[in-house]
Amino acid sequence: MANKTVLTDKIKHKKHIDSSNFLLIITICLFIVMYIVGLIFEGSMGFAKPQVFFNMLIDNAGLLIAATGMTIVMITGGIDISVGSMVCLVCMILSFGMENLEIPAGVAIAAVLIFGILFGAFQGWCIAYMDLQPFIVTLAGLFFCRGAAAMISSNQIAITKNEWFLALTKKDIIVPFLDTVNRKGAVIHTIIHPSVIIALVTVLIIWYVLKFTRFGRNLFAVGGNEQSALLMGINVRRTKFNAYVLEGFLSALAGFVWCLNTSAGFVDQAKGFEMEAISSAVIGGTMLTGGVGTVVGTGFGVLIKATIETLIKTPGKLSSWWTSIFLSLILCIFIVLQSVIAMIKDRRTK
Repeated sequence: MANKTVLTDKIKHKKHIDSSNFLLIITICLFIVMYIVGLIFEGSMGFAKPQVFFNMLIDNAGLLIAATGMTIVMITGGIDISVGSMVCLVCMILSFGMENLEIPAGVAIAAVLIFGILFGAFQGWCIAYMDLQPFIVTLAGLFFCRGAAAMISSNQIAITKNEWFLALTKKDIIVPFLDTVNRKGAVIHTIIHPSVIIALVTVLIIWYVLKFTRFGRNLFAVGGNEQSALLMGINVRRTKFNAYVLEGFLSALAGFVWCLNTSAGFVDQAKGFEMEAISSAVIGGTMLTGGVGTVVGTGFGVLIKATIETLIKTPGKLSSWWTSIFLSLILCIFIVLQSVIAMIKDRRTK
């Protein structure tokens, strides 16, 4: 009986991997096609420069971390729409703490990361142990974080005094072998910022956790079928709780990285950010119904969003709102594609 259960688990896991790989391949191909289109039509405008690609990573480092956290909770079949407000609150706390209270940067950063863990733990407890709907709980979290940010200050707070933090925001890391020469013969280095390193390391760690740890396997099992997960001896409530704790930490980390790019905090910061994180995860192959997802695909989902944004901005003739329009169209296509895959799965099981 035990062997049959293990075999069934392996078969289900294999189906999840196949679905994830199929969606991942489509996402990667879409990104490659879009990037080639940019090289063909906007290469002469600077799109072909390596720095343009790395600028996309710099501008979206915070989104990459937040979308990675969103992938984790979506794999369990949940959602977190408080991410944008959490990013705003973290930026406001960091800015107010370092600028007005003159708190050391290390202390302020540690404080917001701990706050993110505690906030995620509270939301996770409400969802996992109180059986409340993730959308309602995180909607309350959205209002709380945005309101708390407004209570700290209704005006923008720029970080100007903390030298260590400012040095970190201006730190340029040269990417080897990608130097270019301008028309005057001067060598131009291709650079990235520490925020990109933090984001890429975060994605790598979460990829390892999801791929090779028991916690990662439990997340997929819970998202695939809670009843089956219970029969396999998995603590469903604790798995969900831990997922939201990790998501809270990653949301706070995304806020810190966002603050590295802006060096300021203000109430309207990161509005709609949660929708960008969700769309990046969905475009990257994470199923809305849970059980299927990969942070590698989410990373490419972020790059697709960044590529659309860059393609629209480079000519300078189109409104930035076209980014949202094209992103919504792609999102609709992937949602329909997910529905088709789900229908095929249901027919095979019957």
